[in-house]
Formats: sequence, structure tokens, C-alpha cells
Amino acid sequence: MSLDLQEVLDFAIELSKQAGEAILRGSEKRFENAAGFDEKKNTADLVTETDQSTEKLVCSAIQAKYPDHKFIGEESWAAGEQPEVTDAPTWIIDPIDGTTNFVKGFPFVCISIGFVYRSEPTIGVIYAPFLGHLYAGRKGHGAFVTTPLNPERRALPLVQPQPLSSFKQALIAFEWGSDRSVEVMQKKSRSYQRLVGDREGGVENGQMALGVRSMGSAALNFAHVAMGCLDAYWEIGCWAWDVCAGIVIAREAGCAVVGSKAHAHKAVTEGLFPPPTTPDVLTGRKYLVVRAIGDSSAESGETSQKRLIQTYYEAIEEWDP
Repeated sequence: MSLDLQEVLDFAIELSKQAGEAILRGSEKRFENAAGFDEKKNTADLVTETDQSTEKLVCSAIQAKYPDHKFIGEESWAAGEQPEVTDAPTWIIDPIDGTTNFVKGFPFVCISIGFVYRSEPTIGVIYAPFLGHLYAGRKGHGAFVTTPLNPERRALPLVQPQPLSSFKQALIAFEWGSDRSVEVMQKKSRSYQRLVGDREGGVENGQMALGVRSMGSAALNFAHVAMGCLDAYWEIGCWAWDVCAGIVIAREAGCAVVGSKAHAHKAVTEGLFPPPTTPDVLTGRKYLVVRAIGDSSAESGETSQKRLIQTYYEAIEEWDP
């Protein structure tokens, strides 16, 4: 049966706002008795409680509205419910993306609601309740953002995509992630060194990116690349619920999204570009997103995106998360 995807998007937007209110209430509870707070005992419990209650709110609303749809959520996955991504309409949810930020009161926290239809991410909604920023996109219909200062929907990217002639002009994002084992940290460190290091200063294959940002939220990193204020974001170790909504929003804003080195190489040299996000890429836990880039006298925006992807993957080392 056909599905009214605009109705699904509108429903997801309203649901994200309800979830955002639940996140705010959880945060108030987190800090209301700070003086007597037992951090070791209570922090993890409270985050888990807010995560689970928010996911339950979202899941219950989806089941009531679309009882035949599948659901993949971070908390339900951790509890052992691990369905595969198929052609069936599937909601992929992270109730709180940026849990460390939530614990510390750092405002880059969001609810991420992705919807997969016919095996491809089709609808994405990201709502950051502490900031009041809402990002949304629907495949083939663009992406937009609303903020308290600009409550009218503004199309993404926010400005006409500008050329990017050199990686040295790029503002990039990456995260240290939760895997801090020696082997992984060494690979991350060497990769970061090449991305930001100065070749003339002795860093082998140093690309000397203009700057680095780290928000602690994969979904919000994607959103900021979609806006055009970050040039690229790369991470290994995220899950589908961290990135599903962001992938939709980014792609609708003209971004290129690739997965592993092998996938990126094929997309750049052989296949359709930007490539579709197939289930194996969505669940592959390796992601690079590059913003929309404007044409220049030297090369097209698509060529610039490919060049940036190649530069990234020549600099980084991969591992299996």
C-alpha cells in the first residue's frame, strides 16, 4: 500500500517536540537536587530512565498511529530487540543523542527520528530541545530548519553552497567516541593528526584542515554539515539510530554521504554519485558526510565533493567497531 509520506513527516515533527519536552523534564530532574546528588549511583540510572521513558513515549505513539510499522530504537536494541532493515516501513530512533552532554548540561542534545521506506532512509527529524532547533527532511522534497530566532522554515543549506578549493579551507568535525582501547585510539590519533597536521611541519600526509569541532552528537554533526557551517564530519562507531535522520536531512541539503573506504572508493570512481544509502551503509557504522559545494571555475561542486572524500580516506585509518 502507498503511504502518505508528508503525513509521516508531520507526525514525526510533532512527536519530536513531545519527546523534547520529556528530555527537558528529565534534565530538570537531573539537576534539581544537585547539592545532594550521588553521581556514581544516580547519573547512569537517570540517563537510562530518561532514555527509556522517551523511547517508550515515541514507540507507543508510533504503534498507535502506524501499528504495522517496525521500530528500531537504541534502548530496545540494547534490550535484545534487533530487527534488520528491510523493505518494511521502519522507524529508527535515538531518544537522546548526546547522552554525555545531557549528563553535563551541555546543550547539544537531541531526539533523532529516522524513517526507512523501501529500504532507504526517507524521512529525518532532529530536535534539539535545549536550543529549540528543529531540522527535518523528506526524500525528494528538501530539508529545512526552524529556530527560536527564525521560527519560519528555512531551506537547507542556509546559504548558497560556496566552492571549496582546498582541504586547508575545511572546517571539519570528528568525535573521540566511546571506544578508548589502545589499538583504536592509536588509529584515531594518527588519523586526526593527518587531517589537521601541517605537512611542512613534519606531519606525514598532513592535510592541515582549517579547524575541528566536536559536538558530542552524531545527529547534530550531520545537521550542521547540512546547514553548510561544517564542511564535513567523519566517524566510525555510530549506530543507525545515531545517523538515520541526519542522513536524510544531509542528502536533501545536497550533501554526499558515504560509508567505508571501499564504499566511498566505488562511489567516487565507479557508481552513482552521491550514492544511495543502502541498508548495509546505514548499518555499517562508518560514515563520512560532505556538505553541498558550489561550482568554481576550476571544478564542479560534485568533483569537489569527490576530491574531499578522497582526501579524507587517504588520511584516515579504518577499524571494525
